[in-house]
Amino acid sequence: METQKFNYDNTIVRAFLYATIAFGLVGFLLGLTAALMLFYPELPEFLFGTDDTTIKSLASGNIQGLINTQGALGFGRIRMLHTSAVIFAFVCNSFFCGAYYSMQRLLKTRMYSDTLSWIHFWTWQIMIVSVVITFLMGINTSKEYAEHEWPIDILITVSWVVFGINMFGTIAKRRVRHLYVAIWFFIGTWIAVAMLHIFNNLEVPLSFTSWKSYSIYAGAKDALVQWWYGHNAVAFVLTTPVLGLMYYFLPKAADRPVFSYKLSIIHFWSLIFVYLWAGPHHLQYTALPAWAQAVGTGFSIMLIAPSWGGMLNGLLTLRGAWDKVRENPILKFFVVAVTCYGMATFEGPLLATKSLNKIGHYTDWVIGHVHIGALGWNGFMAFGIVYYLIPVMWRTQLWSKKLANWHFWLGTLGIIFYAVPMYISGFTQGLMWKQFNPDGTLLWKNWLDTVTAIIPYYKMRFLGGLFYISGAILMVVNVIKTIKAGSFQREVPAEAPALANIGNTRKEGEGIHLWLERTPKLLSVLAFITIAIGGLVEIIPTLTLKQSVPTITAVKPYSPLELEGRDIYIREGCNACHSQMVRPFRDEIVRFEGKNGQYSKAGEFIYDRPFLWGSKRTGPDLHREGGRNPDSWHFKHMYNPRITSAGSIMPRFPWLITNKLDKTQMVDKMKLMKNYFDVPYTKAEIDSANQWANNQAAGIVKRIYSEATDVKEQIEKDRAAKGATFVPLEQREIVAMIAYLQRLGTDIKTTQIQTASAE
Repeated sequence: METQKFNYDNTIVRAFLYATIAFGLVGFLLGLTAALMLFYPELPEFLFGTDDTTIKSLASGNIQGLINTQGALGFGRIRMLHTSAVIFAFVCNSFFCGAYYSMQRLLKTRMYSDTLSWIHFWTWQIMIVSVVITFLMGINTSKEYAEHEWPIDILITVSWVVFGINMFGTIAKRRVRHLYVAIWFFIGTWIAVAMLHIFNNLEVPLSFTSWKSYSIYAGAKDALVQWWYGHNAVAFVLTTPVLGLMYYFLPKAADRPVFSYKLSIIHFWSLIFVYLWAGPHHLQYTALPAWAQAVGTGFSIMLIAPSWGGMLNGLLTLRGAWDKVRENPILKFFVVAVTCYGMATFEGPLLATKSLNKIGHYTDWVIGHVHIGALGWNGFMAFGIVYYLIPVMWRTQLWSKKLANWHFWLGTLGIIFYAVPMYISGFTQGLMWKQFNPDGTLLWKNWLDTVTAIIPYYKMRFLGGLFYISGAILMVVNVIKTIKAGSFQREVPAEAPALANIGNTRKEGEGIHLWLERTPKLLSVLAFITIAIGGLVEIIPTLTLKQSVPTITAVKPYSPLELEGRDIYIREGCNACHSQMVRPFRDEIVRFEGKNGQYSKAGEFIYDRPFLWGSKRTGPDLHREGGRNPDSWHFKHMYNPRITSAGSIMPRFPWLITNKLDKTQMVDKMKLMKNYFDVPYTKAEIDSANQWANNQAAGIVKRIYSEATDVKEQIEKDRAAKGATFVPLEQREIVAMIAYLQRLGTDIKTTQIQTASAE
């Protein structure tokens, strides 16, 4: 058979490799900043200015500098920017880099379309830059790992479809009959991410000229769909694509075949089937239906088997090559990465059990767990791939193995100094929250007692982050030196015989999976069915059955001012630190009960789009916040939390005090809620929305002035100083925020709750 000559394209691989390195540093720096702010919340004041004389500032000592930032460096925004930078910018770019390199060589063909490759590259990078800009501006949806607003969701979809067309087109013109295991994982990844992204991000824009949108799901239903997405974003963005890269690069670096072909088959099919069922384990003891929680736990425990099958397949590939691990820094990174994958995928199912979840959920234990995967599995796999590709593509030796080894040890120390303090911190939080005195009162009544106890561990975590980013900087130096010493090979000559057409029917004696491997269409269809089953079984009943969310007659829609306040709460990323879900535990009911004494019910959240149950409690839960503190307390707390709560690590929000509330879209929001989501606003309420908001704001300001004469005096001074430009307190954002916080949890009382019929 005649041999065909062709060229592999290295330029697209180089582009994604550069993006991986650049955005990796950005993501690490953002993470380090967020870690610093958890024990040094005054960082924005130090950088931009403050009126607090106890804090040194690079600015003139005027708080106007901090106000002018409009919260761009607020912890809530930095935190979501960090997670998106690491997931979408660092890990995804590393996946695309490795995929574009390995697919061409595994399929013995150039990518289907160079044009599509570059459209994919630039649309993805434009998306990342758009995320940075919008998040810093406070434009977000608050939904974990999916905080991007609707225009960016569309851009992600377009970019992902372009990548899919290019990938499947390349598979179609391959010169290798059977698809290698790495390609199976790439196919499964593409299918699952497309499904997850589309269904989780179904939302209704306020208008096509506005960035604001509202989820089509509400409350418990939104929570289920979000964590079906959130958990499986971890599965199909941070796990399966990286497993595909492991199956290619680890054997290549070790110069050994994969340990077990049969184990690869079991690993792939069982993993993509089981993963989609496990999302509800993020919602244990919440208002989610109990059957969904139980299913999530069961399948989470089952995940240990396929996950460890993959880990063992990776590590056992090194049989007979462990001597190389001592000498080869690339293999060092891969070994620790696969080990961290095994650790994280054992710990995750443990945290999914109700016994451990009631201690670990909402604590730093989960943060430690996540970062074993992110820093160890994702980070070290990406670093190993970078060190593998740079010498190959630039046709030279790595500039310094010693520097690469330093990177490895600094990174490993960084993981240890990050994870171990977070585990200790998490255990400390979980146990302190639940301790009672013999007389039945909480041992640690003040939430700040549990916060100050873990500050030393936050400092150790920051040290771990410094180690980790220091190693990454050494990698950048090594990469630059290697590139300068080498010569980049844009086109790599290759040759292979054309693939003969033997038809798609199964041949006599041909194994089922061997047949599937040469029929990518059928393999893709079966992968889609396997992936979709779990989501269909869990989500469809929850969305369609009214019984899953009984209606509580006392629960009413938000007032227009409360709706605006809720949007400000989301804008500032407050849900990064506060949950809104009192679980049915004695300690939580006692601690968060306020005047109600009730744990959270599913029917209370029917007007919450999106849900705000949270995933981490740095501050206390807020679902019963309404009426717990006076309006003036909230005013002062938002201006400077350390005035009302000595030792608080909450950032300041002084711009809320000075900003005029933009009510131009308030009526449109109410109309959207009524027309699209059947929220029972009357026509009279919508027509009088502005007067309704003004009356509620006037009541709040009246209470603030009566409770705090010092605030009234300061506002009057502000009025005298500004004259015609003065904005009355009733028209400022802080009032809307207070209205929302004071509404939380006040619809149901300790008296009997009437539940409407669910028939």
